[in-house]
Amino acid sequence: MSTDLFIAASGWPASALIEAVPPACRRAVEPAPAPRMGGGDAVVDFPEWRPRCPARHLLPALSALGAVPFGFRFEVSARAGGTWSPWVGGATIGEARFAPVAERSDALAADIDEFRASAPVEAVRLRLRVSAADPDALFREPWLVSLSAWDGEAAATDGRKAGGAARLAVPAVSQMAEEEAIRLRICSPASVAMVLAYYGARVDLAALAREIFHPGLDRFGVWPAAIVAAARRGLAGYLLRFPDWESAAWCLERGMPVIASVRYGAGELAGAAIAETTGHLLVLTGWEGGEVLVNDPAAPTAGEVARRYPLDGLRRVWLARGGVGYVLFRPPTSPTGRSPRP
Repeated sequence: MSTDLFIAASGWPASALIEAVPPACRRAVEPAPAPRMGGGDAVVDFPEWRPRCPARHLLPALSALGAVPFGFRFEVSARAGGTWSPWVGGATIGEARFAPVAERSDALAADIDEFRASAPVEAVRLRLRVSAADPDALFREPWLVSLSAWDGEAAATDGRKAGGAARLAVPAVSQMAEEEAIRLRICSPASVAMVLAYYGARVDLAALAREIFHPGLDRFGVWPAAIVAAARRGLAGYLLRFPDWESAAWCLERGMPVIASVRYGAGELAGAAIAETTGHLLVLTGWEGGEVLVNDPAAPTAGEVARRYPLDGLRRVWLARGGVGYVLFRPPTSPTGRSPRP
C-alpha cells in the first residue's frame, strides 16, 4: 500500500509542516500559489502532483487559520494513460454558491469528500474555489491545502506486533451525553472536540456539531468540514489514508492523536462501544503491545470513553477498510506558539 501526502502552504515554514507528516507518506511541502479571482470566487490552482505509485483514491483538505467566514469546493482533474480527465467537483463546504461542475466523469468521480479514479492515475491537478466576503484577509493568515493520494491497495493485517508504546492524555467526551436528536450522529464532532481539548482548546460539543453539520447532505461527518472547524481554533490539520500501523504509531509517538474512521460488523471489534457500524469516528490515543488505546465517543458515559481495542482488530476495521484519519496539530508559528507535542 502506498500513500503520498502533498502539501502546499502559506504562512508556515515547510519544516514545521513536514515534521507533522509520517515519513512513509511525506512529500516536499510547496509554497501555495497566489489566489486569482474568477467569476467572483477566489481560485487557487495547485501545481501538477505525481504520486510515487499510480493512485486510485484522492482525499483533499483545507486548513485555514483565518477567522473570516468562507465556503469552498475542491475540483480535481486526473491523468491516466496520458489523458487528462474533465474537472470534477466535490461537495461545497460552508456558505457558498458556485457555478455547477460535474460530480463525475468516465475517469473520475467525487464521493462527497474524496475522489475515486476508475483507472490508476499518474498525475493530479487540484483546484480550490473559495467564496468569502474578504478573500484577501482569509489568505493573509496561515493556510494549507493537502492531498492524500492512495494507490487503493489495502494495508497489511498480518498480525505483526507493534514495538514500543505511547499514551496521550486526551480528555474524554461522550457523544451520548448530547440531546437524543443528534447524539447517534456526532462521532466526528465529538472526536474533534476531544483532540481540541487535548491541545487546550475546549469547546461546547453541541455548538461544534452545528458548525460542522452539512445541511445539504444532512451529515455531521463530512471530513474536510472537521479540518476547517479545527483550524478556526488554531489547529492545522490534514486528511490521510494511513498506509500502515507504523505511520499511526509515528504520529502518536510525537504527541499527535489520530482520529480514525472505522467500520465493522457484529463481533469484529472486541470490546467495542457499539456492536457494529457502517461508519464511525474515534480517537487513537496510544498503544501498548497488542492493544490500541482509544477514546471512543460512542461510549455511554465519559467515564467509559477510554478503551483498549486489539491491535489486530483495529487494523482490520480501520486500515483494511480505507484507513482514513484526521491529523490535527499546532505548528510552532500558530497564535499560541505551541508545537505539535503538548
